[in-house]
Formats: sequence, structure tokens, C-alpha cells
Amino acid sequence: MKLSNARILTINGGSSSIKFALFEPGHSLQRILEGGIDRIGLADAALRVKVSNQADSISQPLSAPDHTAAVGTLMDWIEEYCGRDVLTAIGHRVVHGGPKFSNPQRITAEVIEELHRLSPFAPNHLPEEILLIEAFHRRFPDLPQVACFDTAFHHDLPRVARLLPIPRRYEAQGVRRYGFHGLSYAFLMEELARLVGSKAAQDRVILAHLGNGASLAAVHRGKPVDTSMSFTPTAGVPMSTRSGDIDPGLAWYLARTESLDAKQFNEMVNFKSGLLGVSETSSDIRDLLELETQDVRAAEAVALFCYHVKKWIGAFAAALGGLDTLVFAGGIGENSPLIRKRICDGLGFLGIELDDTYNAENVSLISSNVNRVAVRVIRTNEEQMIGETVCRVLGLS
Repeated sequence: MKLSNARILTINGGSSSIKFALFEPGHSLQRILEGGIDRIGLADAALRVKVSNQADSISQPLSAPDHTAAVGTLMDWIEEYCGRDVLTAIGHRVVHGGPKFSNPQRITAEVIEELHRLSPFAPNHLPEEILLIEAFHRRFPDLPQVACFDTAFHHDLPRVARLLPIPRRYEAQGVRRYGFHGLSYAFLMEELARLVGSKAAQDRVILAHLGNGASLAAVHRGKPVDTSMSFTPTAGVPMSTRSGDIDPGLAWYLARTESLDAKQFNEMVNFKSGLLGVSETSSDIRDLLELETQDVRAAEAVALFCYHVKKWIGAFAAALGGLDTLVFAGGIGENSPLIRKRICDGLGFLGIELDDTYNAENVSLISSNVNRVAVRVIRTNEEQMIGETVCRVLGLS
């Protein structure tokens, strides 16, 4: 599968995975392949690559005890199957830009130094993302790399939305509502304008990115008004293993009753809570939907998720002064008609009503024809947004 023309590589590093895609720049970006290394740190880690020619697609086990080993395998694969000289640039999803980075940045030594300083803002993400950037720089020292920040979309939230109600001195240290899933939201707004027209993208829009990580964003006239995640991605709605919003007094209660320290509390609310914590069974909503008729814990986890998403839709409709478009995206939002229906049930007073047939078929427009709020399903594409950003920053076609 040797490639001769220049390509852009996009890297989306997670806590236990590395997603990647290869694009050909031109009049519009063309995706050549996509893949990922999953379950890093576990015995059943695997490399998967999907290309249009199924014969070239692969799925194979590998040893990936940590991100260092995983990225080494990925770089070896790129050199072996694509050729060392095929890359023009690399774009990285970087989860947190802190108070300084509101725009994508060509990565320099100074940018890396600043990212190291920002690591306390996102200790579950930034260290691995920096590791990936530095690893690619060592292997391809002359290749330009671009950091695409997941917080950038929300950077200019109205002040009332970004202020946290804690002592004011912490704001000077950069403690504020940042919001995440920004690359997804930026893509969804572009896609909404492309599909429906610029007027729809200028109206009052709620975007619901519902996946393992889940958040919502309120947008008006193309500008973010509010978002459910806050200083960290742990806030907002319950997620696969994250708690979402909880009473902050719980930390002090558990410290007194179970001697839970800050590190253990962080571990609990990020990796042992949400759907997994409530169900005590699985963090995957597909598993819980299969179990809900036999296991009340699974049923309660699903109900809690839908209830909280519904509450945020109502809150954001209030913040926007009404609603014109609701967009579902992410693995759950794009693929689960049942979850979408449960979320939207009872929201008729906002003008939200689904067409059961359209919803079951996962078509683009799933709302009733007589309804005043358009409810849409749009498949998000963070990798496409990263690729486009790299082209823009580096002045590529």
C-alpha cells in the first residue's frame, strides 16, 4: 500500500487509544485511510486500519503496554506501509489549550514548553498527547506539526458562562469554564451550514455530542453561548465512566468517612462512575440497553443518562431564549434511536417532537414535519476538522 503523493496525518490520542487518519490535501480533503490502536495498556491491544480497498485493511494484535510502545508501533507501520517521505504534516488533537491558546498552533519548542505547564489542567490527557507530539518529532524532525485545541471553540464564551462561582483569585490562574469536544462542535456547525444553509447555522442551536464522553453546547449566531463540560471534561452529564456534575461536598464527605484522598476521588469520578458506577456492570450503553429489562441497575443507569441530557437541553433552550435546531452526534447520538427518543420525550413544550420512522432509520432529519424545532443526526468528524485546520495553518491547498 505504498503511497506516492503527499499526505496529512491526523492523531487523536486518548487515555487508552490512538486514533489516526491519513488525508490527501487538494480542493477538498480526501481521506485515504483511518485506524487506531485500542486498549493500550491491556493484554488485548490491537492495531486496526481501514481503507477503501478492503484487502489492504488490517486488524492485528500487538504489544502496547503504554503510549510510548503504541506510538512506536504506529510510526513503524506508517513507514513500512506508506513510506517515510509520504507525510507533509501532522495534526494533533490537544484536549486543553488553557487560557493562552485560543487558536491552533504550529508546534514549536515554546509551544511544547507551554503544554507541559498546562498539564495540571488535564492530567488524564495532556501528558500522553505531549508524548505523542514529541515521539513524532524525534522520528520526523523536519515534519511540521500542528496542535488543534479541543477547548478553542468555547474560548470566547460569554463571561457569565465561563466564570466559576469560587474565589475570584483563581480566575487569574486560568480557572474557568473551558468546555471540550470543540473540534466536534466546529465540524458540526460547518456541516449544519453545508447541509441546511447558513441561516440554520446562525439560529439557536443545541449540539449534543453523546459518546463515551458526552457534552452539550448552546450556539447562537454561530457563536458558543454555553457548554456542559467545565474546567475539566468530568463536568456536565453522566458519561461512560465519568460522573458529570456532582455535589462538591461529596469529596469532603468521602475523605472523612472512607479516607479518600484527592487522587482517589479523581480516579473515582473519572474512571469508576457514570454508567459504569450506577450499573455496576458496563460503561457501554449498548450493553445496558440489552440488560435493562433484567437488571434494575442497568435500567437506572440508562434513565439517569437520558434524564440529565434532557435537563441540559431545557437549560440551554432557556439560555438561548428558545430553540431552532437540535443536533445529535457522537457514537450514542448518531447510532441509538432509542436513546434519542427517550431524551426527546416530554420536550414537546419546546417544539421538539420526533418522527418515529425517521428516527428509527437514522436519517439526517428525524423531527416531525409539523414541528418547529428541527432535530438532526449529523455524523461528527474530528479527524476531518484536524486535517482542515492543518491545511489552514500551514497554507496548504
